[in-house]
Amino acid sequence: MSKEINLLEKLSNLFGPPGFEDEVRDFVKSELESIVDELKIDVLGNVIGIKNGDDRYPTILLDAHMDEVGFMITHIDKNGFLRFNPLGGFDPRVLYAQKVVIKGDKGKVKGFIGAKAPHLLKPEERSKAVNIDELFIDIGASSKDEAIEMGVRIGSVGTFDTVFAKISPNRVLGKAFDDRAGLATMISVLKRIKDKNYNVIAVASVQEEVGLRGARTASWQINADFALALEGTAAADTPGTPEHKRSTELGRGPAITLADRSIISHPTVVKGLISVAEERGIPYQFKRVFVGGTDAGVIHLTRAGIPSAVISIPSRYIHSPAAILDLNDFKHAIDLVQGFIEWISDKYVK
Repeated sequence: MSKEINLLEKLSNLFGPPGFEDEVRDFVKSELESIVDELKIDVLGNVIGIKNGDDRYPTILLDAHMDEVGFMITHIDKNGFLRFNPLGGFDPRVLYAQKVVIKGDKGKVKGFIGAKAPHLLKPEERSKAVNIDELFIDIGASSKDEAIEMGVRIGSVGTFDTVFAKISPNRVLGKAFDDRAGLATMISVLKRIKDKNYNVIAVASVQEEVGLRGARTASWQINADFALALEGTAAADTPGTPEHKRSTELGRGPAITLADRSIISHPTVVKGLISVAEERGIPYQFKRVFVGGTDAGVIHLTRAGIPSAVISIPSRYIHSPAAILDLNDFKHAIDLVQGFIEWISDKYVK
């Protein structure tokens, strides 16, 4: 398991806001090129790895997105402070007083998200969450010219400056587990089955956080029989959340999505996942709140339709500066995906 954890750590620490997944793409390419038969990058930047097996077996598409929530610089004021717009869904409450990193023309620049000083707030302002429009990024520049000289410009992108860490024997903290946990799962599964005769197409997609865009175009290039989207999903097992609203919980295994706002998972695929989990003793849970959407939402509508479902690794505090996941859930997700490939291939052999 240490290799899989190391893979997750490397992926988590990479820089990859929507549309700027270059670092992640290069890493994924280096991991896949020796274990697939064909590897290509399409015009949007999706990585597509094709593993050819026995023609009698169905073709299974595995999808995981490379991007993470981030932001784009939209204004630099005369004193060198930066204004920004989000790339992906943020809760404004998590942004204030966070360390960030921006990729500029001359390399990466560290910064800090600030707002009006607390002692200057009016009484009515103290009881409200800070609006994104009131936030700015301080990169230590004293003027607009200095900020530009540092390589930061309008259109530069950034994300949170968080480093992966193991915080207890079975749990880790890091950024972008949505969806680097899914990517790590996909790559790990491909490594496990590289010498088996199954037909698998691995897609590392772009721009999921801004509208499932990469998966929409990538899946049109693929003639798959079944598909799994591999995701990091919200774990709501924290104080103040009623039991019936806890979509997933840490330590109870990977989550199978029955439905969300983008898909009703195909019964055949869901049945297969449950059968594999129960036959092999793999812990699993269901995502119990029908919120959000994943790449499966566009994949299952591709061409004449692809029977699809979603397997997620629960993570607390996703879309924030740091998330926490349980390594046992991560391990069991790898086991479940591998088991499903074997199960569906044998069941639908031609």
